[in-house]
Amino acid sequence: MTADSATLELREAHRFPNRPVRTGRTLHWDILGLYQGVLDGLRAAGPVDGIGVDSWAVDYGLLDAWGTLVGNPIHYRDERTSYAVRPPGLYAATGIQFLPINTIFQLGVEHRPASKLLLIPDLITYWLTGNSGTELTNASTTGLLDPRTRGWSAKAFALIDRDPGLFAPLRRPGDFAGHLLPWVGKETGQSAPVYTVGSHDTASAVAAVPAVDENFAYISSGTWSLVGVELPEPILTAEAEAANFTNELGVDGQVRFLRNVMGLWLLEECRREWTVDLGTLLAEAATLPKRAVVDATDPRFLPTGEMTARIAQACRETDQPEPETPAEFTRCVLDSLAEAYRAAIEDAARLSGRRVDAVHIVGGGARNTLLCQLTADACGLPVVAGPVEATALGNILVQARAAGAISGDLRELVRRTQSLQHFAQE
Repeated sequence: MTADSATLELREAHRFPNRPVRTGRTLHWDILGLYQGVLDGLRAAGPVDGIGVDSWAVDYGLLDAWGTLVGNPIHYRDERTSYAVRPPGLYAATGIQFLPINTIFQLGVEHRPASKLLLIPDLITYWLTGNSGTELTNASTTGLLDPRTRGWSAKAFALIDRDPGLFAPLRRPGDFAGHLLPWVGKETGQSAPVYTVGSHDTASAVAAVPAVDENFAYISSGTWSLVGVELPEPILTAEAEAANFTNELGVDGQVRFLRNVMGLWLLEECRREWTVDLGTLLAEAATLPKRAVVDATDPRFLPTGEMTARIAQACRETDQPEPETPAEFTRCVLDSLAEAYRAAIEDAARLSGRRVDAVHIVGGGARNTLLCQLTADACGLPVVAGPVEATALGNILVQARAAGAISGDLRELVRRTQSLQHFAQE
């Protein structure tokens, strides 16, 4: 990517698959395959001025006393935390929405001995530089951080009988993470510094939301949909906990007050059962009326496999007509997501007291014009879709600012340089 005060251009140098691997009853990430993909991407990119790593949240790698990985990281969709329960008082301490996948619950059932824990982007950064740290925006998703102090929560660690020393020192987006190890530089042809960015992909995506003022809601739409508002301070009330809202930290110290919605995972899992291409599905779904809506936050939709059967069962339980064709399932999923977005945005506005004048959809879901239109209709608000590669843009913008290539309002540069689509309620 090229970034300066007048230019923001993104070029994809390399793309590689991310395939979870099941061994026995355990679902793992193929972390070595992902790391090799990173090295291949750095080689394909040609000389760059900076490198930053972001990924999904909550998962981690364990290291022994010599810094060697202790087994492949376990996937958050593994069933080992399916019996997690909500600990009393945890929300008031950490402000994180109860989800069984959260790091705190994974660590509660972790049996592998280790000297150090690194969240996934921090693990990749460690392998690139030899320096270990825990980036703050991703740390805030673990259920172990106090969003008020920006430090570890003693209460949370006591609940799982763990020492905060298991984590590497905290660092912030824009910090210098280190130089590439000599062998990494030799293999990739790179000599650029590595910067800490908003390493939780949603933190980077929200940093690239092209909003003009503070009165906006965002939907970071991909496998998950993260729906909320940006605030200066966390909201740790019982009402926020009951509404299942989370307080995650963002770039520049903001709080991402949001609710996790299952996202386009629902549609992608359905599509694994069909041979119809996405364009055809969306075109056919657009011709259908709204008939059935399921709860897109229902944990039943978290596991892999048999998604259409689970959606049909949810419709039966609520006395709604069951979808039968792929197009009907697609329409049901998209209407369900739009309704979940509306509910989350209304709750975010009510709980925060923040007025919402527009909704920004960033990420892969910004390409789905039917979803964008249904969201505008459900919310009764204008929707601005794009940028699609918001996470990559936010990552690069933080790097560029840290390197002194840009300054000022990051979002203004995104507004001025990126292609956006606008949707009004019909």
